[in-house]
Amino acid sequence: MHSTKSSTSDNININIKSKDKEIHRCYHNYRKKRKRPCQDAVAPTTEDDNCCTKAAAASHGFISVIGRRRVMEDAVKVVTGLVAAEQHCGGYDFFAVYDGHGGTLVANACRDRLHLLLAEEVVRGTAADKGLDWCQVMCSCFMKMDKGVGEENDDGGGNTMGSTAAVVVVGKEEIVVANCGDSRAVLCRGGVAVPLSRDHKPDRPDEKERIEAAGGMVINWNGNRVLGVLATSRSIGDHCMKPFVISQPETKVYARKESDEFVVVASDGLWDVVSNKFVCEVVRGCLHGKMRRNFKEDSIISYATEAAALLAKLAMARGSKDNISVIVIQLNTTTT
Repeated sequence: MHSTKSSTSDNININIKSKDKEIHRCYHNYRKKRKRPCQDAVAPTTEDDNCCTKAAAASHGFISVIGRRRVMEDAVKVVTGLVAAEQHCGGYDFFAVYDGHGGTLVANACRDRLHLLLAEEVVRGTAADKGLDWCQVMCSCFMKMDKGVGEENDDGGGNTMGSTAAVVVVGKEEIVVANCGDSRAVLCRGGVAVPLSRDHKPDRPDEKERIEAAGGMVINWNGNRVLGVLATSRSIGDHCMKPFVISQPETKVYARKESDEFVVVASDGLWDVVSNKFVCEVVRGCLHGKMRRNFKEDSIISYATEAAALLAKLAMARGSKDNISVIVIQLNTTTT
């Protein structure tokens, strides 16, 4: 009996390794493996570039797939020209990944409304002529969103459901990242992977200290969890877990450089199984190498969309058991 279980486990490991190798061959030998653009649940964007879009991100693409989960709880939002160029220098493009848990209510609410709250705050801050305090702007938006999902759902949805939020705002001169939870944003700068956000895990030393100071505990129950329940220490919603789980985002502003190539924003369905470095290697190869040489221009939805789709396939091959959502944002189409 023991030998049978061991044999089954070995077979599973062999299958996983074999699948991983298939994806690697797909990445390194695109011409042989792929004759047509990917059609696997890709959600490409089709908006035409306008003046403010060109001033911010060059182009983008995204994918959101259910993966091996029974329910799709991720949500993605992309808004080009969220703030027009004439309203603020160069305008801003908005990109966000929301990873829901306990249900879809909070993630979908964030997808529908958080960008609208942000646009209002940016316009208000610009009108005040004091310069934008991005930390204050993002914090205000996230707090309003958190309060809203709690007040507007009498059935308790906002009390027992929640969502992470990784928001990236691309302007002409800066990249603003606000993160709440364990979704993540990574920048490729001159071929080097630069993390733009930090995951909010309960066992992160400063997060664990904050939780315990509020009277809570981090319990290892199938992984480190707040009170043995929630695997992220910050989220929008989850009012039953407060004050241990908070909705305040960590916000950082990065000055854009000529060597900035692209940003990848994704849920933990990708990051749990693929490193920042390898994600950047795969996307860089798609945007600036193999696909550009091996495909005709009119046969590709967009280079960024193809890159996002390949990352989702890679995550599946490496055993991701979660929903997978990926946005690839090109910043510089001339970098090779």
